Amino acid sequence: MPTRGTASGGSVLVLTSPDALLPPGIFMVSLRPPCEHVTMKTHSAIHRSHLHAAGHICVLKDAFMYESPAEIANLTSTDKFDAALAIHLYKGGRLLQGSRIPFGIIFGGTDVNEDVKSEEKRRVMGAVLEEARFAVAFTVEMKELAAAEWPEARKKIYVQTQGIKTTPSETFDWYRFLERADIPTDTDRLHLFLLICGLRRVKDPLYLVEVFSDWHRKDPSVHLGIIGPAVDPLFTSEVKEKVKRAPGVHLLQELPQDDLHAAMKRCFALVNSSISEGMSAAILEAMDLDVPVLARNIPGNAAIIKHKETGLLFSNPQFFLRFSPKSWMSVCLSEALLPLLGLQFSELGLGVSLAEGLCCSDLPATCCAGA
Repeated sequence: MPTRGTASGGSVLVLTSPDALLPPGIFMVSLRPPCEHVTMKTHSAIHRSHLHAAGHICVLKDAFMYESPAEIANLTSTDKFDAALAIHLYKGGRLLQGSRIPFGIIFGGTDVNEDVKSEEKRRVMGAVLEEARFAVAFTVEMKELAAAEWPEARKKIYVQTQGIKTTPSETFDWYRFLERADIPTDTDRLHLFLLICGLRRVKDPLYLVEVFSDWHRKDPSVHLGIIGPAVDPLFTSEVKEKVKRAPGVHLLQELPQDDLHAAMKRCFALVNSSISEGMSAAILEAMDLDVPVLARNIPGNAAIIKHKETGLLFSNPQFFLRFSPKSWMSVCLSEALLPLLGLQFSELGLGVSLAEGLCCSDLPATCCAGA
């Protein structure tokens, strides 16, 4: 059972993943949905450490451990929490309805992008927002989506971009990682793209499987690695079966956070194929690690990626097959991204100079952003 904080601090319960600024003197519980990818688990721990450093006591709870607001009410009453913070307006927020303690909400992404399509969920989320002291959106676009659904809540919605911290392991064994995944360890020729996500339909990891497998047949150096927890067991089985029949595509074993960051640093590029995103932590981490980013052109991704400047946005899988693998990589990655990220084109061994390559604007309009 948590104890009271110091005079300058308090106790907080968090149903959470991301971050929020809190006034001093709060004991808070954070309610978060189940972690979809190892990054989110670590974010929760980081937020807790920030709160602890400020003199608060913070307790993290998984929202899916509870079924009703009554259970959370009992928890907050027993442990004498001063405030609560929920990540995800529906999954976490629904448990704080009628809360005796003040609480805030951080939008998760699927709440305002997907859950609003359900009339019942939309009703519940509206009621939660009405009770909440404040709500945090990662982007202006996310705030506007929420405000369009619940206009009366506009004034209590604040925009706070998500912060990330990467800690790549210095002892990560890249070659053993590749061997365990049955990926060739000839790293001079290997071009491994990583797709990091929880295995569920909204992340759409199967979107690129066929096109990458076709690409691998043309150039065996190209591989796609999908890594993330089995959030949806039924869908995960579907992914496993699809990957088994797709040469060059690998369903990778989950890694500890530091090892995952180290693997990201060694990969050729990070890809994101989600149908819906709030603000992808994996994309932010890749950017922080100077790894090229190729992401599906959806509002959540377009809010953080400036096409051809901080990443590439694609609108269909055929984007990856417009040119031969080597020319595509030399065109898109060298011209648009590698100089920006401080990577050396010569290190890729593609044999095409910048002067000889086409620029990204020469790509067919249907394969890039806005298609």
